[in-house]
Amino acid sequence: MIHLAAFALMALIWGVTWLPMKLASEVVPPIFLAATRFLLAASCFLPILLARGLPLRSAMFGRIVVASLLITTGCYGFLFWGVAVAPSGLSATVNLALMPIFLVVIGALYGQERITARRIGAIALGVAGLVLLFSGRNGAVQGGAMAALGLGAVAVGTVSYAWGSVISRPLTKAMPPMVLAFWQSLIGGLGLVPVSLALEGYDPARFAALADGRAILGLSVLVIGGSLFAFSIFLWLVRDWGAFRAGLYSFVSPIIAVVIGVVYAQEPFGWAETVGMGVMLAATALTLAEPKGAAGSERP
Repeated sequence: MIHLAAFALMALIWGVTWLPMKLASEVVPPIFLAATRFLLAASCFLPILLARGLPLRSAMFGRIVVASLLITTGCYGFLFWGVAVAPSGLSATVNLALMPIFLVVIGALYGQERITARRIGAIALGVAGLVLLFSGRNGAVQGGAMAALGLGAVAVGTVSYAWGSVISRPLTKAMPPMVLAFWQSLIGGLGLVPVSLALEGYDPARFAALADGRAILGLSVLVIGGSLFAFSIFLWLVRDWGAFRAGLYSFVSPIIAVVIGVVYAQEPFGWAETVGMGVMLAATALTLAEPKGAAGSERP
């Protein structure tokens, strides 16, 4: 029961972060924002870890670096660039629909997951629900080849996150999840700095823009809620549940985000969104209720 409560809290927090992140992105470029977020998160994690006396060293530091670059640098670099050149609704659909697919496939390749009929059915339901949920937000695909390239980048970013999540599981068993969260925030955030410079250029005015109320609100929610709480919970669930079940937040968080958008931004809401939400929750429940033993015998 405690795992389900933690999962619900994680999905709620990550659903709430969408609107503040959007507001903050109006002030500073998104990859610069992501780099700032993770570096701030690392600076918050460190005193907590030192106060608790948790060891920071690990014999698996090479895997930590690879996982960090995949789950943070690679994911956000490709994802944010793709969203910048492709319709945001389609980008969200591609990212969220592909996430559980890549998690279970990559997890199976690493011996952590099993591809079962129940899981295939849950993924199909979840994808259908996502399509319904974002049907009124996709819009026409404009930009031709560039938009298609952007959606391809979103897919690559999703693969990067899924791969990083899967190879993080042995790390969560070898060290406290919060220690891993610190390293992945620090290394991944540092990795995003050159990506931001290459794609967004350098402008010293951006640092002054971080004092804008929208940036402060966005970073506060992203760092405290998204990183310190939700990401730590995610790694804990990856350890105990496996990456696929932990990654089912991708069928729950969008519901929270859409509800917040309807309440605070007067975004459209109708029968398609209602049915989509119900289908996505059913897909999540179908997998979370699966019997023990659905995960494979783990290997590195």
